[in-house]
Amino acid sequence: MTFSIHGQAVARGIAMGRATLLAPSRVDVAHYFVAPEQIPGELQRLQAARGAVAAELQRLQGELPKDAPAELAALLDVHLMLLQDQPFDDGVRQWIQERRYNAEWALTTQLELVVRQFEEMEDEYLRERKADLEQVIERVLRHLKGAATPVTAAPPPPRAQAAPPQAQEQQNVPLVLVAHDLSPADMLQFKKSVFAGFVTDVGGKTSHTAIVARSMDIPAVVGARSASQLVQQDDWVIIDGDAGVVIVDPSPIILADYAFKQRQGELERSRLGRLRTTPSVTLDGQKIELLANIEQPGDTQAALAVSAVGVGLFRSEFLFMGRAGQLPDEEEQYRAYRAAVEGMQGLPVTIRTVDVGADKPLDDRYDAAHLNPALGLRAIRWSLAEPAMFLTQLRAILRAAAHGKVQLLLPMLAHLGEIRQTLDWIDKARSQLDDRAQVHGPVALGAMIEVPAAALNLPLFLRHFDFLSIGTNDLIQYTLAIDRADESVAHLYDQLHPAVLHLVADTIAQARAAGKGVTVCGEMAGDPALTRLLLGFGLRSFSMHPSQILAVKQEILRADIGKLTEWARQVLASDEPQKLLLQAAAAR
Repeated sequence: MTFSIHGQAVARGIAMGRATLLAPSRVDVAHYFVAPEQIPGELQRLQAARGAVAAELQRLQGELPKDAPAELAALLDVHLMLLQDQPFDDGVRQWIQERRYNAEWALTTQLELVVRQFEEMEDEYLRERKADLEQVIERVLRHLKGAATPVTAAPPPPRAQAAPPQAQEQQNVPLVLVAHDLSPADMLQFKKSVFAGFVTDVGGKTSHTAIVARSMDIPAVVGARSASQLVQQDDWVIIDGDAGVVIVDPSPIILADYAFKQRQGELERSRLGRLRTTPSVTLDGQKIELLANIEQPGDTQAALAVSAVGVGLFRSEFLFMGRAGQLPDEEEQYRAYRAAVEGMQGLPVTIRTVDVGADKPLDDRYDAAHLNPALGLRAIRWSLAEPAMFLTQLRAILRAAAHGKVQLLLPMLAHLGEIRQTLDWIDKARSQLDDRAQVHGPVALGAMIEVPAAALNLPLFLRHFDFLSIGTNDLIQYTLAIDRADESVAHLYDQLHPAVLHLVADTIAQARAAGKGVTVCGEMAGDPALTRLLLGFGLRSFSMHPSQILAVKQEILRADIGKLTEWARQVLASDEPQKLLLQAAAAR
């Protein structure tokens, strides 16, 4: 039966395919793809874990006291029988061999399918055996965890690769990922996979999970509440990333309609592709700088592919995530930053120091220690609290600056004391490199304006820094007191709130008056609906994910800034800016 689930649209476009669930009841289970040569190893891990559990159960049987209830011995027999169930084992092996799931993921996937069958049984006794099966699989998972191979992000096989006849149809079906939640590290893990789109129960439009989804340039819906419970493994699913709707088990008519919309989207992307080499200049001749936001050094290829004139934001925290407490050392960071600098072929690269906390925890333990991580020890606060880590990163960035033009960006500064401390640590890092006689290069210093206290105290920042970068995602969050990752208040997250617009416009105006560079690197920069407004505010430098650059460039090429300035003032003075933007869009 067809039904729909509504959430937040975060990455545009249409995706259609079979649902792949990350079981919400087992969020601690690793989910990753294995390379072809790893398949025998995964099957061996699975067999070893099942053998260990069988030996464990048999030992328990042998150790039962003579007066033990007969039901207990019978229960152990049932568990052994379930463990040795051949159809279940065949199903798990099929997920590993055909989808290239790791053993843990294959186990939980097959478990979800079989549990569904148990729940549909009329016989109450048989329905109760579901719990027995779950207990057996939990034992196997515990053994697998002790014998787990390192998590990799190897993609599934290319669709053109030869496969057994029974597997070919399965491989050609697009997959959509459905989960309760996905951390940014999870998203990066799946970045090179063939998922056509994804859906999560939680999250907001500017959560970092959503940002990474846009960076993958695939349709996505977040905040879809109980999607991971309502959608079942291998259900046909349509993700409408424009409307924020997930359609489950669609009829042939609905499938045909969305297939047409999908083709229209592909044609529009093709048209935008023609603008790749067109200079970013407005109708009245003003040159606009379009920069790229990246998470990994390899993302520079995508930036150059759309003719970005530099990297406006390298989110260095993605090098730190999912490391189980093992932070990258100086050499690893240096190699990553150098790769990004050299990858941009002489164009500038702005590297932001690590910004963890809130919806970007380093690992599962970090988040649990803070009642409100968005207001806690995050970003520059964490760096200043961990000087050894901070100095390591600063040295790596300064060394990478010897290979090209690097700008150093500092997140979430709010106090003069923080500014002074940060500048002292940068000087200390330089001195340490000098003492080692290691080559390093000059860097321009910039500050993120993402805390209202910073936006309201701009002269202080303009005295100490070479440039400013407006992080609109956090600026909106802190100005409106809304957790941007919380779907329950997502409707209150308003990038056109008059208070937000005043802070953005004032920051741009004061930076330009002081002769300092200013960029918007938050999600507002990549929203084509806001391009003309930001141009009217005086913005001349936008930084966004590469996938958004061409759509924004199209708006710039059609804009006449001379006609936008007065209109932008009217929007800024309005109590309902959204209405004026809609009127202007309708008039074009």
